[in-house]
Amino acid sequence: MSDEKSAPPRVWSEDRASGGKFAGINRPTAGATHEKALTVGKHPFQLYSLGTPNGVKVTVLFEELLEQGHTGAEYDAHLIEIMEGEQFGSGFVAINPNSKIPAMVDRTTRPETRVFESGSILLYLAEKFDAFIPSDHGQRTECLNWLFWHMGSAPLLGGGFGHFYAYAPEYLEYPVDRYAMEAKRQLDVLDRLLETRTCIAGESYSIADMAIWPWWGALVLGRLYDAAEFLSVHQYKNVQRWAQEIDQRPAVKRGRMVNRTWGKPERQLPERHDASDFEHCTADKLEQ
Repeated sequence: MSDEKSAPPRVWSEDRASGGKFAGINRPTAGATHEKALTVGKHPFQLYSLGTPNGVKVTVLFEELLEQGHTGAEYDAHLIEIMEGEQFGSGFVAINPNSKIPAMVDRTTRPETRVFESGSILLYLAEKFDAFIPSDHGQRTECLNWLFWHMGSAPLLGGGFGHFYAYAPEYLEYPVDRYAMEAKRQLDVLDRLLETRTCIAGESYSIADMAIWPWWGALVLGRLYDAAEFLSVHQYKNVQRWAQEIDQRPAVKRGRMVNRTWGKPERQLPERHDASDFEHCTADKLEQ
Protein backbone atom coordinates (compact mmCIF):
# COMPACT_ATOMS: atom_id res chain seq x y z
CA MET A 1 0.00 0.00 0.00
CA SER A 2 1.41 3.38 -0.95
CA ASP A 3 2.02 5.95 1.79
CA GLU A 4 1.57 8.79 -0.67
CA LYS A 5 -1.50 10.91 -0.08
CA SER A 6 -3.76 11.97 -2.88
CA ALA A 7 -3.07 15.38 -4.34
CA PRO A 8 -5.98 17.82 -4.60
CA PRO A 9 -7.08 18.96 -8.07
CA ARG A 10 -5.61 22.23 -9.31
CA VAL A 11 -9.09 23.79 -9.43
CA TRP A 12 -12.00 22.74 -7.22
CA SER A 13 -15.34 22.17 -8.88
CA GLU A 14 -18.74 21.25 -7.50
CA ASP A 15 -19.14 18.08 -9.53
CA ARG A 16 -20.54 15.78 -6.86
CA ALA A 17 -22.70 15.94 -3.74
CA SER A 18 -20.73 16.63 -0.57
CA GLY A 19 -22.83 14.28 1.55
CA GLY A 20 -23.60 14.67 5.24
CA LYS A 21 -26.55 16.14 7.06
CA PHE A 22 -26.30 19.61 5.56
CA ALA A 23 -25.54 18.63 1.97
CA GLY A 24 -28.95 19.81 0.81
CA ILE A 25 -28.38 23.42 1.87
CA ASN A 26 -24.66 23.82 1.22
CA ARG A 27 -23.63 25.65 -1.92
CA PRO A 28 -20.63 27.67 -3.11
CA THR A 29 -22.59 30.83 -3.93
CA ALA A 30 -24.37 33.51 -1.92
CA GLY A 31 -27.61 35.40 -2.49
CA ALA A 32 -31.30 34.58 -2.49
CA THR A 33 -32.64 31.46 -4.17
CA HIS A 34 -36.30 32.47 -4.02
CA GLU A 35 -38.58 35.36 -3.23
CA LYS A 36 -40.05 35.29 0.25
CA ALA A 37 -40.94 38.24 2.44
CA LEU A 38 -40.38 37.98 6.18
CA THR A 39 -43.28 38.20 8.59
CA VAL A 40 -43.22 41.13 11.01
CA GLY A 41 -44.68 41.20 14.50
CA LYS A 42 -45.70 44.00 16.82
CA HIS A 43 -42.64 44.39 19.01
CA PRO A 44 -39.61 46.71 18.75
CA PHE A 45 -37.27 43.86 17.84
CA GLN A 46 -37.81 41.26 15.16
CA LEU A 47 -35.63 38.18 15.48
CA TYR A 48 -35.35 35.58 12.71
CA SER A 49 -33.68 32.49 14.06
CA LEU A 50 -33.63 28.83 15.05
CA GLY A 51 -32.92 27.29 18.47
CA THR A 52 -29.36 26.20 17.65
CA PRO A 53 -26.50 27.36 19.92
CA ASN A 54 -26.08 30.55 17.92
CA GLY A 55 -29.79 31.29 18.12
CA VAL A 56 -29.99 30.50 21.84
CA LYS A 57 -27.39 33.15 22.65
CA VAL A 58 -29.73 35.89 21.47
CA THR A 59 -33.01 34.58 22.90
CA VAL A 60 -31.29 34.13 26.27
CA LEU A 61 -30.17 37.76 26.20
CA PHE A 62 -33.65 38.98 25.27
CA GLU A 63 -35.18 36.96 28.11
CA GLU A 64 -32.52 38.17 30.56
CA LEU A 65 -33.22 41.78 29.58
CA LEU A 66 -36.94 41.31 30.12
CA GLU A 67 -36.28 39.53 33.42
CA GLN A 68 -34.26 42.57 34.50
CA GLY A 69 -37.19 44.87 33.71
CA HIS A 70 -36.19 46.26 30.31
CA THR A 71 -39.68 46.31 28.80
CA GLY A 72 -38.30 47.94 25.67
CA ALA A 73 -36.61 44.64 24.85
CA GLU A 74 -39.87 42.93 23.86
CA TYR A 75 -39.35 40.89 20.75
CA ASP A 76 -40.94 38.65 18.18
CA ALA A 77 -38.95 35.50 17.40
CA HIS A 78 -39.77 34.13 13.96
CA LEU A 79 -38.72 30.61 13.05
CA ILE A 80 -36.27 30.14 10.18
CA GLU A 81 -36.14 26.51 9.10
CA ILE A 82 -32.58 26.26 7.82
CA MET A 83 -32.95 22.65 6.64
CA GLU A 84 -35.74 23.90 4.36
CA GLY A 85 -33.52 26.66 2.97
CA GLU A 86 -35.55 29.53 4.42
CA GLN A 87 -32.34 31.46 5.12
CA PHE A 88 -32.01 31.86 1.35
CA GLY A 89 -35.32 33.69 0.96
CA SER A 90 -35.05 37.24 -0.36
CA GLY A 91 -36.38 38.81 2.85
CA PHE A 92 -33.85 37.04 5.05
CA VAL A 93 -30.93 37.70 2.70
CA ALA A 94 -31.81 41.41 2.80
CA ILE A 95 -31.19 41.31 6.57
CA ASN A 96 -28.21 38.98 6.48
CA PRO A 97 -26.37 38.64 3.15
CA ASN A 98 -24.45 35.74 4.72
CA SER A 99 -27.68 33.68 5.04
CA LYS A 100 -26.98 32.47 8.58
CA ILE A 101 -29.19 32.63 11.65
CA PRO A 102 -29.72 34.61 13.78
CA ALA A 103 -30.55 37.94 12.21
CA MET A 104 -32.46 40.84 13.78
CA VAL A 105 -34.17 44.10 12.91
CA ASP A 106 -34.35 46.97 15.41
CA ARG A 107 -37.51 48.91 14.56
CA THR A 108 -36.86 51.66 17.14
CA THR A 109 -34.40 53.42 14.83
CA ARG A 110 -35.06 55.44 11.69
CA PRO A 111 -34.28 53.90 9.35
CA GLU A 112 -34.64 50.46 10.88
CA THR A 113 -31.34 48.78 11.75
CA ARG A 114 -30.42 45.31 10.60
CA VAL A 115 -28.04 43.35 12.82
CA PHE A 116 -26.53 39.99 11.94
CA GLU A 117 -23.92 37.66 13.44
CA SER A 118 -24.80 36.49 16.93
CA GLY A 119 -21.88 38.27 18.60
CA SER A 120 -22.81 41.54 16.92
CA ILE A 121 -26.43 41.16 18.08
CA LEU A 122 -25.32 40.49 21.67
CA LEU A 123 -23.06 43.54 21.71
CA TYR A 124 -25.71 45.71 20.02
CA LEU A 125 -28.39 44.86 22.57
CA ALA A 126 -26.05 45.07 25.58
CA GLU A 127 -24.98 48.55 24.55
CA LYS A 128 -28.51 49.67 23.68
CA PHE A 129 -29.85 48.69 27.12
CA ASP A 130 -26.62 49.25 29.05
CA ALA A 131 -26.94 45.79 30.53
CA PHE A 132 -24.83 42.63 30.83
CA ILE A 133 -21.70 44.46 29.72
CA PRO A 134 -19.40 46.12 32.27
CA SER A 135 -19.07 49.91 32.25
CA ASP A 136 -15.55 49.86 33.71
CA HIS A 137 -13.00 50.11 30.90
CA GLY A 138 -10.88 47.16 31.97
CA GLN A 139 -13.81 44.89 32.74
CA ARG A 140 -15.58 45.83 29.52
CA THR A 141 -12.47 45.00 27.53
CA GLU A 142 -12.19 41.65 29.31
CA CYS A 143 -15.81 40.90 28.42
CA LEU A 144 -15.15 41.73 24.76
CA ASN A 145 -11.95 39.66 24.81
CA TRP A 146 -13.98 36.57 25.61
CA LEU A 147 -16.87 37.47 23.31
CA PHE A 148 -14.44 37.63 20.40
CA TRP A 149 -12.57 34.54 21.63
CA HIS A 150 -15.88 32.76 21.29
CA MET A 151 -16.56 34.09 17.79
CA GLY A 152 -13.18 32.82 16.65
CA SER A 153 -13.32 29.50 18.49
CA ALA A 154 -16.89 28.32 17.92
CA PRO A 155 -16.39 27.50 14.21
CA LEU A 156 -13.64 25.05 15.22
CA LEU A 157 -15.97 23.40 17.72
CA GLY A 158 -19.06 23.40 15.50
CA GLY A 159 -17.94 23.36 11.90
CA GLY A 160 -14.81 21.44 12.83
CA PHE A 161 -15.36 18.88 15.57
CA GLY A 162 -19.15 18.81 15.42
CA HIS A 163 -19.28 18.40 11.66
CA PHE A 164 -16.78 15.58 11.35
CA TYR A 165 -17.83 13.78 14.54
CA ALA A 166 -21.63 14.01 14.19
CA TYR A 167 -22.61 15.05 10.66
CA ALA A 168 -20.05 13.87 8.11
CA PRO A 169 -21.24 11.04 5.83
CA GLU A 170 -18.43 8.79 7.08
CA TYR A 171 -16.06 8.66 10.05
CA LEU A 172 -12.67 10.11 9.14
CA GLU A 173 -10.04 9.67 11.81
CA TYR A 174 -7.73 12.55 10.92
CA PRO A 175 -10.26 15.44 11.02
CA VAL A 176 -12.04 14.01 14.08
CA ASP A 177 -8.75 13.71 15.95
CA ARG A 178 -7.62 17.15 14.82
CA TYR A 179 -10.76 18.91 15.95
CA ALA A 180 -11.27 16.81 19.09
CA MET A 181 -7.84 17.99 20.19
CA GLU A 182 -8.86 21.59 19.56
CA ALA A 183 -12.22 21.17 21.33
CA LYS A 184 -10.45 19.80 24.39
CA ARG A 185 -7.88 22.59 24.26
CA GLN A 186 -10.70 25.15 24.26
CA LEU A 187 -12.35 23.41 27.22
CA ASP A 188 -9.03 23.55 29.04
CA VAL A 189 -8.74 27.28 28.32
CA LEU A 190 -12.16 27.82 29.89
CA ASP A 191 -11.53 25.46 32.79
CA ARG A 192 -8.34 27.27 33.78
CA LEU A 193 -10.13 30.61 33.48
CA LEU A 194 -13.12 29.54 35.59
CA GLU A 195 -10.85 28.25 38.33
CA THR A 196 -10.15 31.88 39.19
CA ARG A 197 -13.53 33.57 38.66
CA THR A 198 -17.26 32.92 38.85
CA CYS A 199 -18.16 33.97 35.32
CA ILE A 200 -16.32 34.24 32.04
CA ALA A 201 -15.40 37.92 32.26
CA GLY A 202 -15.11 38.15 36.05
CA GLU A 203 -17.61 37.98 38.89
CA SER A 204 -20.55 39.37 36.94
CA TYR A 205 -22.70 37.47 34.45
CA SER A 206 -22.39 39.06 31.01
CA ILE A 207 -22.87 38.63 27.28
CA ALA A 208 -19.59 36.69 27.30
CA ASP A 209 -21.32 33.96 29.31
CA MET A 210 -24.40 34.09 27.07
CA ALA A 211 -22.24 33.66 23.98
CA ILE A 212 -20.14 30.79 25.29
CA TRP A 213 -22.68 28.79 27.32
CA PRO A 214 -24.89 27.50 24.45
CA TRP A 215 -21.79 25.89 22.91
CA TRP A 216 -19.33 24.79 25.57
CA GLY A 217 -21.91 24.72 28.37
CA ALA A 218 -24.17 22.48 26.29
CA LEU A 219 -21.17 20.32 25.46
CA VAL A 220 -20.24 19.61 29.08
CA LEU A 221 -23.91 19.16 30.02
CA GLY A 222 -24.16 16.37 27.46
CA ARG A 223 -26.46 18.19 25.03
CA LEU A 224 -24.17 18.75 22.07
CA TYR A 225 -23.17 16.14 19.46
CA ASP A 226 -23.63 13.29 21.99
CA ALA A 227 -19.91 13.76 22.56
CA ALA A 228 -19.59 14.15 26.34
CA GLU A 229 -18.03 10.74 26.86
CA PHE A 230 -15.88 10.94 23.74
CA LEU A 231 -14.32 14.22 24.93
CA SER A 232 -14.21 13.19 28.63
CA VAL A 233 -15.96 16.41 29.61
CA HIS A 234 -16.28 15.27 33.24
CA GLN A 235 -12.68 16.33 33.83
CA TYR A 236 -13.47 20.02 33.28
CA LYS A 237 -14.87 20.61 36.76
CA ASN A 238 -14.87 24.40 36.64
CA VAL A 239 -16.68 24.50 33.30
CA GLN A 240 -19.18 22.02 34.70
CA ARG A 241 -19.87 24.23 37.73
CA TRP A 242 -20.31 27.33 35.57
CA ALA A 243 -22.53 25.54 33.04
CA GLN A 244 -24.82 24.13 35.73
CA GLU A 245 -25.22 27.51 37.45
CA ILE A 246 -26.24 29.25 34.23
CA ASP A 247 -28.54 26.36 33.34
CA GLN A 248 -30.67 27.15 36.40
CA ARG A 249 -31.42 30.75 35.45
CA PRO A 250 -35.14 31.19 34.57
CA ALA A 251 -34.37 33.43 31.60
CA VAL A 252 -31.93 30.84 30.25
CA LYS A 253 -34.56 28.12 30.51
CA ARG A 254 -37.00 30.27 28.56
CA GLY A 255 -34.39 31.31 26.03
CA ARG A 256 -33.56 27.68 25.29
CA MET A 257 -37.16 27.02 24.27
CA VAL A 258 -37.53 29.82 21.75
CA ASN A 259 -37.40 28.75 18.09
CA ARG A 260 -36.92 25.17 19.21
CA THR A 261 -38.61 22.53 17.04
CA TRP A 262 -37.26 19.28 18.47
CA GLY A 263 -37.53 17.38 21.75
CA LYS A 264 -40.66 17.12 23.87
CA PRO A 265 -43.49 19.36 22.63
CA GLU A 266 -43.91 21.09 26.00
CA ARG A 267 -40.28 22.17 25.79
CA GLN A 268 -40.63 23.78 22.37
CA LEU A 269 -41.66 27.30 21.46
CA PRO A 270 -41.21 27.49 17.68
CA GLU A 271 -42.21 31.16 17.62
CA ARG A 272 -42.35 33.67 20.45
CA HIS A 273 -44.54 36.75 20.13
CA ASP A 274 -45.52 37.40 23.75
CA ALA A 275 -44.39 36.40 27.24
CA SER A 276 -47.63 34.45 27.61
CA ASP A 277 -46.45 32.10 24.86
CA PHE A 278 -44.41 30.26 27.49
CA GLU A 279 -47.51 29.20 29.42
CA HIS A 280 -47.82 25.89 27.56
CA CYS A 281 -44.17 25.11 28.24
CA THR A 282 -42.64 23.66 31.40
CA ALA A 283 -39.41 25.61 31.78
CA ASP A 284 -38.78 24.21 35.26
CA LYS A 285 -38.74 20.69 33.83
CA LEU A 286 -36.27 21.19 31.01
CA GLU A 287 -33.78 18.34 30.83
CA GLN A 288 -30.67 18.93 32.87
